[in-house]
Amino acid sequence: MKLVLILGSGIAAVGLFLLATASSDTTFFAQQYPLLLALNAAFAAMFAALVIYQLGVMARRYRARVFGTRLTLRLFLRFAALAVLPGLIVYAVSVQFLTRSIESWFDVKVDAALEGGINLGQQVIDQMLLDLQTKARTMALDLADIPATQLVTNLERLRLQAGVQEALVINAKGRLLAASSDDMAKLVPELPSAALLRQARLQRGQTAIDAAPGRALALRAIVPLEPLALAAEPRFLQLRSAVPPTLARNAEAVEAAYRDYRQLALSREGLKRIYVVTLSFALLMALSVGIAVAVTQSKLLAEPLATLAQAMQAVTRGDFSRPAPVTSRDELGVLTESFNSMTRQLEEARRVVEANRAALEAAKSRLENILANLSAGVLVFDQDLSLSISNRGAAAILGAELEEFAQLMRQHFREQGDKPWQLELNLKATGKTVHARAARLPQATDGGYVVVFDDITQLINAQRATAWAEVARRLAHEIKNPLTPIQLSAERLEMKLAERLSREDAEALRRSTGTIVNQVAALKAMVDDFRDYARLPAPELARLDLNALVSEVLALYETSQVPITKRLAPELPAVWADAAQIRQVIHNLVQNAQDALENVRAAGRSPSIEVRTELDGDRVRLAVSDNGGGFPEELIARIFEPYVTTKPRGTGLGLAIVKKIIDEHHGSVAIENREPRGASVTVLLPLAKAA
Repeated sequence: MKLVLILGSGIAAVGLFLLATASSDTTFFAQQYPLLLALNAAFAAMFAALVIYQLGVMARRYRARVFGTRLTLRLFLRFAALAVLPGLIVYAVSVQFLTRSIESWFDVKVDAALEGGINLGQQVIDQMLLDLQTKARTMALDLADIPATQLVTNLERLRLQAGVQEALVINAKGRLLAASSDDMAKLVPELPSAALLRQARLQRGQTAIDAAPGRALALRAIVPLEPLALAAEPRFLQLRSAVPPTLARNAEAVEAAYRDYRQLALSREGLKRIYVVTLSFALLMALSVGIAVAVTQSKLLAEPLATLAQAMQAVTRGDFSRPAPVTSRDELGVLTESFNSMTRQLEEARRVVEANRAALEAAKSRLENILANLSAGVLVFDQDLSLSISNRGAAAILGAELEEFAQLMRQHFREQGDKPWQLELNLKATGKTVHARAARLPQATDGGYVVVFDDITQLINAQRATAWAEVARRLAHEIKNPLTPIQLSAERLEMKLAERLSREDAEALRRSTGTIVNQVAALKAMVDDFRDYARLPAPELARLDLNALVSEVLALYETSQVPITKRLAPELPAVWADAAQIRQVIHNLVQNAQDALENVRAAGRSPSIEVRTELDGDRVRLAVSDNGGGFPEELIARIFEPYVTTKPRGTGLGLAIVKKIIDEHHGSVAIENREPRGASVTVLLPLAKAA
């Protein structure tokens, strides 16, 4: 490292010498500029590589968690700040001073005057273009509706009034229709290019400057002629006017002088670059020296700290019999003695802790017994947000999602801090909705965090069903009222107008009114579904032979293209249900299964539906299965909500009505996807009461 510092000092001296030479001898600078620039760039690259190498070594030590690396990094930042901040100030001041010094070699007023001359010439040209375009639009208004036979005479008159040198009228294809010019010897006028004509058509006007070597500077304006007749052929008016020779010569002279002046001024940029590169090199050298000093000083401080760290690691393993040796009488020595005193106190404290551990275990066992009998879920986290306690209620509610739920709670604790909070969330796997309340435990009880949560899925579903029923009732009321007037109006229009129209118009009227009537019928059917969902009557419960009802309903589907297999359990007990509503449930489930099998034949498979009944404890199970595409996984949790459907034209009310009916029967309904394909809907109904 010392060699690097010595080498850096020598390079810095060489750089200063080159800098002084370049600033005092412009001839030498002009001759040796490429060499000076290359040398300074090489020096800067070398120091940049040194800085990158030192940072790389420090980064590797930091990733390897080498002891003392953090201290090295802290010292590096401080020494680097001490070295770099003054250097940056000097660097910024020097760059500003050098830039202003070099700029003072050139006459800024001349530069500004030349730029002003160019801008003035451009403004004059722009104003002339604007005047020419204004004249063109004025002439276009007069020529818009003049017939082609009078176009030449009027064009000549208007050109003379406008005071322009040349005027011509062309069509959209660029063919000349009429022309007028001051130059009688000019047989062919200057026609616009296809691109210029296209721009004029798109932008409803276009201006251009004609500047060609050996020719006078001229201005061109093109505007469309807009006749009152919409079907007329598009035509365009072009005006050309030469720029006064004096103005053109002056503008070219100013531009040439400005170009020469700028080329002359470019030579000063090389000197600026050599100054900036040299100063940048000096800044990099200061940074490298700061890094070197930081590394050296950190090694001197890290060695006694490493010895102390080994003793600390022994303490973390529970070994309090290895005191750290005291090697000095400075602050580090005092720190080591304090550490040894601390280890002795820890040894004494450990004996006390062992005595209290048995009492804590007994209290913990009692607490676990209390938590195990709670229906709500309880999670307890320690200070590090590690899960320490979870009761049976948590396992019953969360199941396999316990760890994922715990991770989500950790994230909320980090975001909310020590404030109590609560939230509701949906579990993806089970579709349950839980309401969680959390708070930080008092520090007197070793701190930590506690989360108490309940399964509110049934409550949410009940609230959602009530809300959807109200929405369905309002929609059914608001939509059905205007449907009958719409249908009657459409039929009356057909009756009143059909005989007054031609055959084609009458047929179109019949198709349109037929479409209205059909769509009104479809809307009425949808409204009826809404009405059924919103005003589902209370079930009239009675003993019901489910097998007989299933056979009765499936008899209606005997002519269906999809075969339906019945697997009815013999001697199935009667259920306590409303026959009409359960019949609607069976119809809805079978129709849904048929809809799911529409594309099965196209896939080369035979569609099939299976209806099964069986006894399941104190309930009867009714299952309708198919071998279709199944339910999308993302919809399973919400499939019983209105408007949730997989059909392109479905309303999503079929399964919602099924769910509502089964809930009124104090039963349950569930769906699942079958392997390898298909879906199954299972309904559980309570058994009938004993006679």
